[in-house]
Amino acid sequence: MRQSFDNYASSFTLVGLADVEVKEARERVRSAIQNSGLEFPNNKKIVVNLAPADLPKDSGRFDLPIALGILAASGQIDAGALAGWEFAGELSLSGELRPVRGALAMSLALYGSGVVTQLVLPPDSAEEAALVPTAQVYRARHLLDVVQQFLPATSESIATSTGEGWERIDSAPLLKAASYPDLADVKGQLGAKRALEIAAAGGHSVLLVGPPGSGKSMLAQRFVGLLPPMTTDEALQSAAVASLGGRFSLDSWARRPTCHPHHTASAVALVGGGSPPRPGEISLAHHGVLFLDEFPEFPRAALEALREPLETGTITISRAARRSEFPARFQLIGAMNPCPCGYLGSSQKACRCTPDQVARYQGKLSGPLVDRIDLHVEVPAVAAPELMQAPPGEPSAVIQARCVAARARAITRQGKSNHALQGQEIDQFVLLDEAAVKFLNVAATRLGWSARSTHRALKVARTIADLAGARTTQVTHVAEAMQYRRALKTA
Repeated sequence: MRQSFDNYASSFTLVGLADVEVKEARERVRSAIQNSGLEFPNNKKIVVNLAPADLPKDSGRFDLPIALGILAASGQIDAGALAGWEFAGELSLSGELRPVRGALAMSLALYGSGVVTQLVLPPDSAEEAALVPTAQVYRARHLLDVVQQFLPATSESIATSTGEGWERIDSAPLLKAASYPDLADVKGQLGAKRALEIAAAGGHSVLLVGPPGSGKSMLAQRFVGLLPPMTTDEALQSAAVASLGGRFSLDSWARRPTCHPHHTASAVALVGGGSPPRPGEISLAHHGVLFLDEFPEFPRAALEALREPLETGTITISRAARRSEFPARFQLIGAMNPCPCGYLGSSQKACRCTPDQVARYQGKLSGPLVDRIDLHVEVPAVAAPELMQAPPGEPSAVIQARCVAARARAITRQGKSNHALQGQEIDQFVLLDEAAVKFLNVAATRLGWSARSTHRALKVARTIADLAGARTTQVTHVAEAMQYRRALKTA
């Protein structure tokens, strides 16, 4: 019995660093071909080579290509007709095609390289891949729907195939306006709202500090509604990363992502990793918002891993067998209490923490990490009369319009947002007037700012000038930017 099983298994071999789920394709492919009324060559030795040999293969997307390769090798379909076609899909035992992860990323890589080819995918995956402009995508529901298109000229049509499962999918839909929670829901907090407007206009990161219940989470959750609408390229890049992570849905197309991981998330969950490497929360938030509530409660290693992507907009994951680079151009919104009890500096409730407890709590955030966050914003508690009687604030749409106009001024002037300015670009495009230069030099010296702090204050000041429609950055703009570089309160 053992010998017969070994002979059965050895007649169908996969080579090329196939993962367990890929090796299981042997049984799925065999059953799908036989249950579809086609002939599986049981009396032949079949070797499937998944090239390149040094690249690990995972997921069930190889099922359909393997089945078509076997059918072409056995003469049941025209091998020459397969030229110019790409296939991906998982097969059920009955031959039905199931969706696969990463369809949009496949399509984007394929058509972004300028290759003229046609892509065949299962339902749901095909609609996802068709979001790429100029993509030629076909949807197939069953193995027979694909086989029907590539029969040899001398063969008769397969009687059990109706042909209804084969369909050309239209290309990308038009971008439509996305709806987000409205900032008008937050009463009071004019200073915090102003800081979020600056952050949205310039692409800056924000740290919100305040007592429990002051509205930090409400502000952060509504920040994404202030950002400019996504361009087609941004929507494609964001959707491709979500597709790799298995999180993409057509309903989220052209919506800026907001990732909100729990503070128990590990460094791998936050920045990505695994074998093979998968994108983490910072990559899934690409062109969107990464909201980290209870900021100091995250593991130290996870927070320190944010330092590089905050500067570069990418994250490189290196493992012994593989190195991967994922995009991570996100806007960080951190929220934290000023002390363990949360009431340091509050006028409504006394803080019960000792100076040592406050120092340890705030010390969970390293100086280099805090230095990389552009705006440090105090969010005080709102008094009950103000909360009940204050009218709604400005709606997100009004603030967004100002942010879009300011971002457009920056793009016209320098081709990128102010947050992305580096090196000599800061000197070239910030355009400080003479009085602002003197003011900043004196202030930076007295406050003991690092070069990074000075540069970040300059970029924030340039954003404030863009919001005001000013050509140069003036003293008032620098002064407002300086208030967002304040250190955390201590006991």
